[in-house]
Amino acid sequence: MTWVAYDRARRLAFGRGLPAPVERWRKLAATAHRFEQESCWDYELQAYVMYLGSKLLDASVLVMPPVKFAGPTDPRFLSMLDRISAELASDSLLYRYASTGHDGIVGGEGTFNLCSFWYVEALTRAGRVREARMIFEKMLTYANHVGLYAEQIDASGEALGNFPQAFTHPALISAAVNLDRALDRQ
Repeated sequence: MTWVAYDRARRLAFGRGLPAPVERWRKLAATAHRFEQESCWDYELQAYVMYLGSKLLDASVLVMPPVKFAGPTDPRFLSMLDRISAELASDSLLYRYASTGHDGIVGGEGTFNLCSFWYVEALTRAGRVREARMIFEKMLTYANHVGLYAEQIDASGEALGNFPQAFTHPALISAAVNLDRALDRQ
């Protein structure tokens, strides 16, 4: 997200002709991108890790294609997507990260609806439309009677956490729009 902040600030200032240190921001964005590529990619895991020196996955990296940090068919992104599918997915639901106690939360958490919709969009953008559609349709069953989602879902299907969870709904819309476009192309 450091890269996103500098990249978008630079683009905004340049595009609108606003006075700003755009060259400095371009260099800072490039430094952040290089750091992520060189220091946060784990060659053994074939995935980006949660933080420098970690071996933990974090599903928040699924936003790389939508924010244009990486392409949806970039080999690293595809490898990481497979790794996240294998380690953080539970049917149509996605955990943000493995429950190891590193975050101070005892007993773990439920799956994150926001991450599950990011997962749908990542699969769609990667060309795995059939899989994305199946997961999306299952995710629709976890909304309440007026279509709202909680922050998390536990193993029994019960809604947990903040309700309604505002961040989940833009991810739902983005996943739906991208999936719809991909289905139209097919």
